[in-house]
Amino acid sequence: MLAKAIILIGGPQKGTRFRPLSMELAKPLFPLAGVPMLQHHIDACKKVPNIRQIFLMGFYDESEFATFMTQCISPDEGIQISYLRETQALGTGGGLMRYRDIILEGQPDILFVLHGDVCSSFPLNDMLAEHQKRAVTDHFTLMATQVERERAHLYGCVVENPETGEVLHYAEKPQTFVSDLISCGVFIFTPKLFDHINALSGPPALDLDCVDDEEADPRNSHNVSLERDVLVQLSGSGKLFVYKTLDFWTAVKTSGSALHANRCYLSFVRKSNPERLVAAKPAGSGFPTIVGDVIIDPTATVDPTCKLGPNVTIGPGAKIGAGVRIVDSIVLDQVEVKPHACIIHAVIGWQSIVGAWSRVEGVPGLPGTGNQYVNGQKNNGVTILGKGVEVAAEIIVRNCIVLPHKSLTSNQRNEILL
Repeated sequence: MLAKAIILIGGPQKGTRFRPLSMELAKPLFPLAGVPMLQHHIDACKKVPNIRQIFLMGFYDESEFATFMTQCISPDEGIQISYLRETQALGTGGGLMRYRDIILEGQPDILFVLHGDVCSSFPLNDMLAEHQKRAVTDHFTLMATQVERERAHLYGCVVENPETGEVLHYAEKPQTFVSDLISCGVFIFTPKLFDHINALSGPPALDLDCVDDEEADPRNSHNVSLERDVLVQLSGSGKLFVYKTLDFWTAVKTSGSALHANRCYLSFVRKSNPERLVAAKPAGSGFPTIVGDVIIDPTATVDPTCKLGPNVTIGPGAKIGAGVRIVDSIVLDQVEVKPHACIIHAVIGWQSIVGAWSRVEGVPGLPGTGNQYVNGQKNNGVTILGKGVEVAAEIIVRNCIVLPHKSLTSNQRNEILL
């Protein structure tokens, strides 16, 4: 059995909610638990023995992913990785249809399709085993999980037959409550998927051998969404089934949601690759105090009087001064945190400086819960500092989003600082 994986990564015009972090780096490459977001998807795909080719599909310029694609898979693993650049907004299904001939080269039996902005342990082998148990030909499987009833309408909601696991009804971001079982954005399809997309889009697929991407005729476009069109059509047909995961899952839509995803992945690393975490050492050992799950890049410099954790990642070349306290935060490359500063529930952007005795903090929360309100005032939640932000000494920055290269010389609270 031959399998391939397609990871849908969107494009710069799709990742505006991730600003200011996506202003410096393509959102799928943002580091979570010390590695690019996409690396978690690819590592999961590598664990499926039959996957021999992985496609990244999106609107980004391929050059933005060139370095990543050369490093994410070693040559001896025998897996090919390719980039499929979308040049027209054809929908998730239409984009797949555009590259149908390339995807189906070699006649794969199974196609894994994963959204690039979700965070999960990606139990693809277990999902595939359940998919293959079903005594149905040419059926499809979606991964689903249960969420709080109040948040369900933010996602694609699934109504299943509890006895058979068949999807009876699917609604993408419904206005009223449908179900607390939601799609995780991870699917197993067969090549028959393209028959369903073609039926919804009308004209035949674009012949890639005859038409150059840059000269594609827009009249041949197929604007078909996997979720809003294909899954809705398949619901109740006896061809779409649910694989329910009890493991962690979250969507990474906003810059603030990166912290929740970072927590999830750090917890997963503790189970899957505990050697990547910094081990706690006795007091007086000349080593920083470590609480919970912490990753420190080998090139970072951390003073032994610091206290880090839980849920902290320190990026390459960062300098953490004496007496610093960091909790539930992501400190990116080349950041300098000066002595006795405190960082809580925050993302500190590349090459930023946090002054001595300053306090940068946000409010924890689950992504997708919307703005919180405290004493009638809007609370922006996690604090995000863009690239090159300078926070002066003895300054408090609370619940703010700060765009790149700002200098903060006064206290700030509940602001978006342009």
